[in-house]
Amino acid sequence: MQRITPCLWFDDRIEEAVNFYVSVFKNSKITQVTHYAENAGEFAGKVLTITFQLDGQEFMALNGGPAFHFTEAISLMVNCEDQQELDAMWDKLSEGGEEVQCSWLKDKYGLSWQIVPAILGEMMSDPAKWEKVHAAVLTMVKLDIAKLKEAYNS
Repeated sequence: MQRITPCLWFDDRIEEAVNFYVSVFKNSKITQVTHYAENAGEFAGKVLTITFQLDGQEFMALNGGPAFHFTEAISLMVNCEDQQELDAMWDKLSEGGEEVQCSWLKDKYGLSWQIVPAILGEMMSDPAKWEKVHAAVLTMVKLDIAKLKEAYNS
């Protein structure tokens, strides 16, 4: 069991959202589903929580109603090995959502994601080259690894 598990609050589309996320990531599955008690008023019998794994990382989804919504203050970052994987993740997660900028997108449920090449952290940590890489990132919506490498090597 991992020590810290992110909990995502959904407004009634919990099952649809979790099934979507599990379909996007390899090594993913639903591990537990709980339901509201029969005396829970309008929520009676509906799904309360779903515990699931995305690529081995555990999450919990809560069917909490309309009181709270996702904001850009938190995002989930996906490190991709190559452009093909980055493109596939971007296409799947942005479908029906919103492409933002600099690797950010919002999926159709309003959750923010950053789809980045795994090598970006290494590029940005080079004190002599981070400005060029950062400037290149700022010109992109979906990141292009070849252009990032070009900026890094210039």
